[in-house]
Amino acid sequence: MRRYGKHTDEDDIRTRPGRRNTRPRTNIRPKHEDAAEGLVLTVDRGRLTCLVEDRVVMAMKARELGRKAAVVGDRVAIVGDLTGKKDSLARIVRIEERTSVLRRTADDDDPYERVVVANADQLAVVTALADPEPRPRLIDRCLVAAYAGGLEPLLVLTKSDLAPPDKLLELYGHLDIPYVVTSREELQNGTALARVREQLHGKITAFVGHSGVGKTTLVNSLVPEEQRRTTGHVNAVTGRGRHTTTSALALPLSGGDGWVIDTPGLRSFGLHHVDPSQVIHAFPDLEPGTEGCPRACSHDEPDCALDAWVAEGHADPARLYSLRRLLATRERKEGD
Repeated sequence: MRRYGKHTDEDDIRTRPGRRNTRPRTNIRPKHEDAAEGLVLTVDRGRLTCLVEDRVVMAMKARELGRKAAVVGDRVAIVGDLTGKKDSLARIVRIEERTSVLRRTADDDDPYERVVVANADQLAVVTALADPEPRPRLIDRCLVAAYAGGLEPLLVLTKSDLAPPDKLLELYGHLDIPYVVTSREELQNGTALARVREQLHGKITAFVGHSGVGKTTLVNSLVPEEQRRTTGHVNAVTGRGRHTTTSALALPLSGGDGWVIDTPGLRSFGLHHVDPSQVIHAFPDLEPGTEGCPRACSHDEPDCALDAWVAEGHADPARLYSLRRLLATRERKEGD
């Protein structure tokens, strides 16, 4: 049976709407000018725990951000349910510009870089003086990543009751890096914490170190109300600890005088993403001497102008040696 007459018009015909939304697409995105400011505390399988004023809010990334991911330390704009109540979920609609970025790759041949922490002021490289033995090449790599990412480095040497720090401090003395030496006894009675806190005052500090060095134990002592499970033991054969911290976590220091970010224990620290020319910025006494260097100079070749700069007495030769050691670490494995 025909539903329409002989002289039908297109406007008379009823059509069923398609399954997809018929609203035309647009590249214009809302500005979310009323979004609240938040700080990313931790990330777990697509869910981001954020601090909004004095409330802890669970959020997820808005689709409009695409592949751009938020990491611990990011300052973000959040909309939606900001009450922080159980089962509530907000949306992160914007990631603010970062002041610093700590990046790493799985190894030097891996082009995929991973942002570990954003907006940290300094990087505390935690190293045990024994059990497990120090790994200077890994320390060098962390320093290079700090200089390249805009973070100030800090050395934290633990377990000084098992071995003296003199040899390791001599290796890094010409880099003018601040350091703190701690022992197990000092951590237990609190005397070492005062020295560590002095270096953390008013700053956001990311803690890195390979497993078993006491990094998470130190963080637990600094923020006792936020205990994280520590390593159970160091393997007697490999001399390495077992991973216990599986995700980065930002924690406020008591008194509101800074933040600490605990990160998972490292087994390697790839530097595929690092441009060697960025490292020279951490050596202001050497940087003026690069003006006479040939184009794309690696600063470790016969025509490098830094040799003449140092020979003329503008800088300490030990500083040039330290620079070249850090630049060369990208070509060496951490265990060398």
